[in-house]
Amino acid sequence: MGKKDFDVTKHILYFKHEVLSESEEKKLLERYKISKKELPSIKKSDPGLSGLKVKIGDIIRIKRKSPTAGEHNYYRVIING
Repeated sequence: MGKKDFDVTKHILYFKHEVLSESEEKKLLERYKISKKELPSIKKSDPGLSGLKVKIGDIIRIKRKSPTAGEHNYYRVIING
C-alpha cells in the first residue's frame, strides 16, 4: 500500500478537522480580539485536510480529545503550501 492509498482520517491519532463558516470565523476573532494573521497556520497540502474543500485564508477547527482534559478545540488558518 503506497502513500496515496493511506487515508489519514482513519488513523487512531487523527483529530477531526472542520472549516469554520464566516459567522463562526467572525465570532472567534471577536471573542479573542485577534486577526487571522495571529492564528497558527496549517498548509493547504496538510494530509489532515484531505477531503475538505478549503481555500487559503479559511480557518479550521481541530477537535482534539484527551482522556484527562476532555475535548478541546484548536484553530488554524490555511496558508499556501
